[in-house]
Amino acid sequence: MTKFWLCCPICQKKTRVKVMKSTVLKNFPLYCPKCKKEVIVSMENFKLKTVEPDTKIQSQ
Repeated sequence: MTKFWLCCPICQKKTRVKVMKSTVLKNFPLYCPKCKKEVIVSMENFKLKTVEPDTKIQSQ
């Protein structure tokens, strides 16, 4: 079983999300702890596609 860490499409660093070949993501809010940005992504067969490039993170 092959597992990979998802990389941030903005800074190309590893995020805290691990995926397998069978993983399918649709409109997934991917947060990068390195650049502190959130991006909406879709992924299938290890092909990551950015749906919404840069969304604002809600502050409390």
